[in-house]
Amino acid sequence: MFFALQATADNNVALAVLNTVLDWLATTGIKVVIGLIVMLVAFKVIDSFSKKLFQFMTKREIDATITRVSTGAAKVAAKILVAVLFVGYIGVETASISACIATLGVGVSLAVQGTLSNFAGGVIIILMRPFKIGDYITSGGDSGTVEDIKLFYTHVVTPDNRMIYIPNGSLANNVIVNASVKDTRRLDITFSVSYDADVELARKLIADVCAANENIFKEPAPFIVVASYAASSIDIVCRTWCNKGDYWSNNFYLLSEVKKEFDKNGIQIPYNQLDVHVTNVK
Repeated sequence: MFFALQATADNNVALAVLNTVLDWLATTGIKVVIGLIVMLVAFKVIDSFSKKLFQFMTKREIDATITRVSTGAAKVAAKILVAVLFVGYIGVETASISACIATLGVGVSLAVQGTLSNFAGGVIIILMRPFKIGDYITSGGDSGTVEDIKLFYTHVVTPDNRMIYIPNGSLANNVIVNASVKDTRRLDITFSVSYDADVELARKLIADVCAANENIFKEPAPFIVVASYAASSIDIVCRTWCNKGDYWSNNFYLLSEVKKEFDKNGIQIPYNQLDVHVTNVK
């Protein structure tokens, strides 16, 4: 008799649990499924709209930095809004969630002050625009072409094709040298000749090499003068102007061609050397 009553009680409990599950599936469960489907569809629509917005802004030739940052931020904000609406739709109190997020945000903000400074730096860079995508910059010893600007990091590609992720907080608080703002640049090279060399001939040879290169501006004319008397050489500085795209090719051209002309005309470039004198002692 006892076992029969126990079996009946267990059946009643199982039946009650089953009814509760079925009721939940018939009400909240359906809402969860519908909400998830709507949210996934909304995410797809947001991705598609963000892509079309990016293409539209690109066709209108809007600045690449503003285009990437604005479309990326808009996509993230829209998805967060959809997620909050989904939570509210399935019956969760959004007010309590907001309070929890605010409390969590305070704790997280204390733990990630560096990250927040990077975020603030990203906002400053986007607003003040000391550089844009495609510019060649130098900051804190790192140099390269800006490939992308995110809210926390700036992506810079070095001339040897390495990617550098520079924190925006560091960029916003350091000196930034932007070599791409101006259309022209001045190229400074110092050539050292020995004290026995004909300095005027050396200056003339450097000037002839500059004149032979059409990428070196004739106006302003190359500035070639004796800059200093070093310990073992006379230093001649050569300052020329060119378009920013010709800077490095002109640099290598001058270094190569001036050396050839010096060799042809017997002008020596001094270098460190050690003279050893051996004395026979009897």
